[in-house]
Amino acid sequence: MTGEERRNRIIHILETGDKPVAGAELSKTLSVSRQVIVQDIAIIRANGYDIIATNRGYMLQSGGEIQRVFKVKHEDDQIEDELLSIVDLGGKIRDVFVYHKVYGVVRAELNLRSRRDVLNYMEQIYSGKSTPLKNVTAGYHYHTVIADSEATLDLIQEKLWESGFLAKLQDYEPVEF
Repeated sequence: MTGEERRNRIIHILETGDKPVAGAELSKTLSVSRQVIVQDIAIIRANGYDIIATNRGYMLQSGGEIQRVFKVKHEDDQIEDELLSIVDLGGKIRDVFVYHKVYGVVRAELNLRSRRDVLNYMEQIYSGKSTPLKNVTAGYHYHTVIADSEATLDLIQEKLWESGFLAKLQDYEPVEF
């Protein structure tokens, strides 16, 4: 696991947890030293995440954010437009995932918060030998989007609809991911 992957795992653990997570617990879970966790927390903070250290462990300040999952479909050359539509309206793209009839949910953390994050992500996609995850399901995929309000999520949904990116859930797909 690379440092970036490990930091994304830490963010995910803190975002999905409902109580502080001790550094020793993170260290054990991720098979690294406590010092590595301390350094990772510093890097995560420098990247704009509001992590506080309590006497019981680390917590991510959510600031009242809420989330919504959007099912979308588009071509490879529309990925940047889709992601910029979300971050430009104030959304944070937590992840991308697909629902595969055989493998179930296959998910990758993204944590894209800004145009710069999106452009860096696009550079990685285009410079690698891999294809986007959406391609294993004929372009259909999902994003968990975090925002400060339902109104912001509604604006994002409207923009995705206007752009032709939103897709309808099928009967075989789970409603909750």
